[in-house]
Amino acid sequence: MDSDGIRFPRETSIASEFPTGFSGWKHKGAAAMNESARPLGGRLPLADPATLATAQRELYDQLIGSWVVFTDKLGIRSTTEDGRLIGPFNALLLHPEVTAKLLEFQAAESTHTGLSPSVREVVIIVLGSVYGADYELYAHKSVARTAGLADDHVVALSGGSIPEGLGEHEQLAARLTQALATRHHVDDDLYQQAESAFGAKGLFDIAAVMGVYHTVCTMLTLFEVPAP
Repeated sequence: MDSDGIRFPRETSIASEFPTGFSGWKHKGAAAMNESARPLGGRLPLADPATLATAQRELYDQLIGSWVVFTDKLGIRSTTEDGRLIGPFNALLLHPEVTAKLLEFQAAESTHTGLSPSVREVVIIVLGSVYGADYELYAHKSVARTAGLADDHVVALSGGSIPEGLGEHEQLAARLTQALATRHHVDDDLYQQAESAFGAKGLFDIAAVMGVYHTVCTMLTLFEVPAP
């Protein structure tokens, strides 16, 4: 169980000898998440498990045994009926060596964070909204519910708003994430409020979870991966 109370998969390192993989701030809104007729891989074909290279197959098996189990428990779709990975997981197969280190970073961040579950999810959802990363927003609606966030607050955050009914620390986290992700600047007043609420180590933890999900959201946006 992670320090934020949500059980995340534990990823171990993949051997370094693996070869490379395959031979405005307002979010576009919930309608954009549902109207997409794009294939589930977006700009990428969904990798066929039967044709994966050795390194990809080992990573695939690792993801199936960890992240897919985790998402299934929350009712989040992460595979097709024939076992192909969707969402960010399909893209992760492109470069197993780099994915291994990204998963190690994610595991360290989620295990050792000092952020509350709700604050951490607010950061992730606000960042997903900035990117318009539909799959990330779809998946983290379910995770946010387990972290204690109200559905209407999650919908508002996903649409680019910061609802008034959100807790004080959650509002601060949303404002800080929005400032960093859109203006790349935090004014002194907001910084002082955030430091008072979270401490310097807590601010580091916010930066760390943003680092993980900047990578995830960049992939989802670059490859135009839709929500299922």
